[in-house]
Amino acid sequence: MTYGFRLGVCAAVISGLSACAGLSNNYPPAPVTASMQDYSYIVGPGDNINIMVWRNPELSMSVPVRPDGKFSTPLVDELVAQGKNSIEIARDIEKQLAKYVRDPVVTVIVTGFVGPYSEQIRVVGEAAKPQALPYKQKMTALDVMIAVGGLTDFAAGNSATILRSTDGNKQYVVRLKDLIKRGDLSANVEMKPGDILVIPQSLF
Repeated sequence: MTYGFRLGVCAAVISGLSACAGLSNNYPPAPVTASMQDYSYIVGPGDNINIMVWRNPELSMSVPVRPDGKFSTPLVDELVAQGKNSIEIARDIEKQLAKYVRDPVVTVIVTGFVGPYSEQIRVVGEAAKPQALPYKQKMTALDVMIAVGGLTDFAAGNSATILRSTDGNKQYVVRLKDLIKRGDLSANVEMKPGDILVIPQSLF
């Protein structure tokens, strides 16, 4: 089953379940701020990590994180990167390199951000380009809508909802039409890792 197909199924199921509920505006408005000041980026499959080993340039390299969440280098075999931040990965590499290098000092920089599925922002329903996006600190609904190309002509933008897994799958209303079509920045809200933005179709 391809990722595109899974995203399509997710869109169909969530839109079908949420369209009418969203139009009734029975959910509370989304909090303006998401309180993610201490957020640390979590590495996932598809990311690239740039490994720098102090005083050992021959051991410094950029490697991809494989679909199984692991990576390998000539002296580091099958280390797990998925679910860890760059500092944790660096410490794991140091432990492996200590078998061959005296007191290794490693720095890891993440590039080519994708992130684990659990951290991605998913946009389904009446967006111009429904898709999954890597979460970034201080990411807002406006940032997300710019990335997905805005609303379709059939969107019930002010009945859109955010399904927030970090709040126990609580659902919040977000006024995307006011934000995108009218430039009302009071409708802009911060996103959280794992949020699903559901944009239902207008009934008329």
